[in-house]
Amino acid sequence: MKPSSDTAPASPFRRDVSLEQLNALSRNTAMEPLGIVFTEIGPDYLRGTMPVDARTHQPYGLLHGGASVLLAETLGSSAGGLCVPEGTGVVGIEINANHVRGVRDGIVTGTARALHVGGSTQVWEIRIEDEAGRLVCISRLTLAVVGRR
Repeated sequence: MKPSSDTAPASPFRRDVSLEQLNALSRNTAMEPLGIVFTEIGPDYLRGTMPVDARTHQPYGLLHGGASVLLAETLGSSAGGLCVPEGTGVVGIEINANHVRGVRDGIVTGTARALHVGGSTQVWEIRIEDEAGRLVCISRLTLAVVGRR
């Protein structure tokens, strides 16, 4: 029997963590000066925001593609880390990003959702949208599951 379309997706997350705990991990990292903030943990996604201002602009006044990639990897890697057993972690091994719309100001919101969560690799899709909900960047991140040292 096919499940109904209103059935909630199964959560890939194995660890419970609060937004406060995730945001505390950003202190003294690349995320802090760029203003990246985790804003929502859903049953199958992790969401965060980043301002589009002088910290994240390229020389022509648009959101820098590298800043979008940093947001994407932050969200995907953080979500991936919530999917692995204690004693293991994740590291990025490949990321791509297609920048489809320019943004000059405001806030962008990224949402990471798992495409594959395996024992040795994970693949995440991260959608970054402007305040009107328009797609700005679509990214795919591949993570390796590794033992923690």
